[in-house]
Amino acid sequence: MSRVGKMPITVPSGVTVDIKGESVTVKGPKGELSRSLTTEMLINLEGNTLTVTRPSESKKHRAFHGLTRSLLANMVEGVSKGFEKTLEIVGVGYRAEKVGEKLVIRIGFSHPVEVTPLPGITLSVEGNNRIKVNGINKEDVGEMAAEIKAIRPPDAYKGKGIRYAGEVIHLKPGKAGKVVGGLG
Repeated sequence: MSRVGKMPITVPSGVTVDIKGESVTVKGPKGELSRSLTTEMLINLEGNTLTVTRPSESKKHRAFHGLTRSLLANMVEGVSKGFEKTLEIVGVGYRAEKVGEKLVIRIGFSHPVEVTPLPGITLSVEGNNRIKVNGINKEDVGEMAAEIKAIRPPDAYKGKGIRYAGEVIHLKPGKAGKVVGGLG
């Protein structure tokens, strides 16, 4: 039995779940998410608890069991709390600023880079070097954060670039230099 798939999902107050065939719609205080899931998994809503069961022990059903439960749990959490990823900009003179809805990043290129957020995503800047990506869809938040990080990933030698908050960058030592005294 799937450890993830058999865990029940608690639906908080203020969140409604509507199941119609393969379409599941979740509405909450932050917004509304809708997704088409496989009809082979049995999704039951009893009171404020969502459960996902599988019809058989076939490899396909075992694979979809945990996935379906995780997607539903992310939808419920997204419309109730939302998701957030924080990025840090490291480097002398590197900074970000918000201009309207767009994000303008100055990161060592000859020109500033403009980032337009995906629909349903909000970008905010704390100070000059922290970017927060917020939204109700976990996939979109992760995609937007990955796109911003891909503009200038952390350098392997100095660590300069854009990284996730708390991400550990293992720096390479670089060249050792000349040996004093030399050979021969």
